[in-house]
This record gives sequence, C-alpha cells and structure tokens, in this order.
Amino acid sequence: MRIGELAGVAGITTRAVRHYHRIGLLPEPARQPNGYREYSLRDAVELCRIRRLTDLGLSLDEVRDVLADDSGRDLAEIVAELDADLARQQDELRHRRARLARLLREVTEDGALPAHAPVSDDLAALFGRMAGVAAAHGGPEPAAAAQERELLALLDTGLPVDQRGPLEAVMAAAEADPTLVERVYAVYAQLDALAGAAVDDPRVERTAAAMAAVVPGEVLAGVALPDEDELVGRDGFVAALFAEFAPAQAEAVRSAISRMRAAAGAVERGPE
Repeated sequence: MRIGELAGVAGITTRAVRHYHRIGLLPEPARQPNGYREYSLRDAVELCRIRRLTDLGLSLDEVRDVLADDSGRDLAEIVAELDADLARQQDELRHRRARLARLLREVTEDGALPAHAPVSDDLAALFGRMAGVAAAHGGPEPAAAAQERELLALLDTGLPVDQRGPLEAVMAAAEADPTLVERVYAVYAQLDALAGAAVDDPRVERTAAAMAAVVPGEVLAGVALPDEDELVGRDGFVAALFAEFAPAQAEAVRSAISRMRAAAGAVERGPE
C-alpha cells in the first residue's frame, strides 16, 4: 500500500501518518527503488490501533507510552488501565459540568456573574448561607461581608493544597454550626459602623473582641497568625488587605488578630 491508501484505511490524513513517522509513533517502512514507501497490512493494523487509542482521548505521548509498555504485558492489564483513565476523565467531566450548572444558576437577570464566581463547591455553599442570612436581615448587605467573600474566593483559588486547612475548617465550621454565619454577619455590621470612626473610638475594641470571639477554635488552631512586628511591617499581601479598611476598621482587625494570637498561645500552653 502507498501512504494515501494506508491513510484511507485508517480514516486519517497522509499528513497525520507523516507526523507519526516523525515522532516515532509509527515505524517508517523502507522505501522502494522508486522512492515510494510501501506499507504492509501490519502497518495498517498498527495505524488503526493508534487511531482507536487517540479516539479514546489519549494524547500522542500517552499512546506512545501504551505502545512502548505493550511488550510482554497482558492485554487485559492495558485495557484496564485505559478504562481507569477514562473513568477518571468522566469523574472530572461530571465535576466540571456540576460547577458549570451551579455557575449558570448564579447568573443574574442581566447576564452577569457575581464578582466572586466561580469558586469551589464548599465555598459556594458557604456563600449561599451568607446570602440567606443577608436576605433574612433585609436592607443593604454590609460592605464587610462583600470584602470577606472576595478574600475567601482569593484564598480558595490561590492557596496550595497543603495550605488549605484553615479555609476548609472555616467552611466545615459554618456547615456544622447553623448560627455561625448569623453571628459573623453581626460582626460585619459592627465593622461597617467603624468606617468613619476615630481609631480610639471605644467601639474599636468591642468590635475586635467580637471578631476574635466568633472565630471557631478549630480554625484558630490551624492559622499561623502574624505577630505584632509582622503586622507593623506588613508584607505585600497583608498591606493590601489592610488597605481595604478605614483606619478604625484596620485597628479593630489588628486588635482582633492580637487577641486571637493570645488565645491560641493560651491553648498551646494549657492550664497552669
């Protein structure tokens, strides 16, 4: 067979056949005296096998690995591995479709998405509980609540897997305690009230105490809170975070962190 006939048998293009030759996926037969390649039935069988593997969704690198590993292996083992890989792909597709479906439900009447979308399933559930509390209270949502959502969405996206413990603890605590979101919502309102206040306003320390009190112990245990020097120096991320607050609000957040750090230290020391 000539290359065009071979390609026709496999249902691909001659360009694809030449590409497979270049990358070593399909051995190139010796050329005849007239310069043409002459392909055998075995070449057609191998090419069709490559076609079937790529139709299953495998990349050419994966196909090469399968063909290279084929020597001396049981066919059932190879097929089982392919099936397991496809099962993983199906799970990922189901997960992605579920996220897309939830994203579609979040689209507003004017066709826009919330500023925080899309986020993980657990965080979306937490945001749903926050929206429920806001609806129950009526009136405008506290600005601090919107800031909190943006920060949580940022952490949800940017945190490495091995550093997601505190964020996951927040979501788990909100799910376990139906009153937590309601209590946090009250703190949002207190923080909003400090927007135009002086730094020495007595409400600053009351708000700081409320903020520290509302953080669940399991969350506090897994957070590396910055010390006073770090709060004063403020690296880029901390500085950007504090820049979102008015002076009195920033002081309340700083004081709340100091209170939480002291509480975490007391837990580590245990009873005296």
